[in-house]
Amino acid sequence: MGVHFGRFARLVAIILVLGVSSLAPISQGQGPDSRTAEVGAQLTNSAPVSLTSDEIVARMLERNRLRNEQLRRYSAVRTYEIKNLEGKVAAQVVVRVDYEAPDKKTFKKTSEKGSGIVRHLVFDRLIQSEGETSAGREHHDSAITAANYTFVLAGEEEVGPYHCFVLEAIPKRKDKYLFEGKIWIETEDFAVAKIAGHPAKKPSFWVNRADFVRQYQRLGGFWFPYRDETSVEVKIYGRRVFTVDHQQYVINPANPLQAETGNMSDRD
Repeated sequence: MGVHFGRFARLVAIILVLGVSSLAPISQGQGPDSRTAEVGAQLTNSAPVSLTSDEIVARMLERNRLRNEQLRRYSAVRTYEIKNLEGKVAAQVVVRVDYEAPDKKTFKKTSEKGSGIVRHLVFDRLIQSEGETSAGREHHDSAITAANYTFVLAGEEEVGPYHCFVLEAIPKRKDKYLFEGKIWIETEDFAVAKIAGHPAKKPSFWVNRADFVRQYQRLGGFWFPYRDETSVEVKIYGRRVFTVDHQQYVINPANPLQAETGNMSDRD
């Protein structure tokens, strides 16, 4: 699967609309300002690195292309949640997503609870925009490639069960669909195991800061999202934390209608 920042850019914009229009009553108390936590061991430069950052990215893109050619279809269950500073869930939606190559995605809600306004303004709009833009111009403009970023090799690091190269990603332009941060690329499959950062361009006057972390997992030779966490600090209204948990993957089933059990992850 390709790696893009576009979904996080859309999410920040959508939460901004929500924050200044309807989410204020959800969080009444004050809390500590804690940024999104990053997982993994401390950075180390002790092991020699024989590849340059450009070579690592080139291998990642080629491996992604090969994996995409073999990925015919998959299904997964996503749990979308928005929490306030106290950790209280403001809204939750559980969605089944079905993908069919090369770029068709369909979404079906299986349960939802919490604020109807939040579900409509954030979850529904985010799902709709993902289905509409998965193969469009935004998809290309937000891709993690040398056309959009300069990469600097910072060392190696463990991310859960994966040993990774750590690359700093420096955007080549101030663009709302690009980010500034780090990428963790697994050293055997040359797949992205984790991305963390913030938008290259400040989304709005109303947003003080927006940080995101996406973790990936290896399933049957493919790499899929495991968990997304996006934290947006909106002026006056405070911080909102948006998470998406990706579970119950079924990959390349012979008959999608009969697939009932998910593939095992390295993280299980």
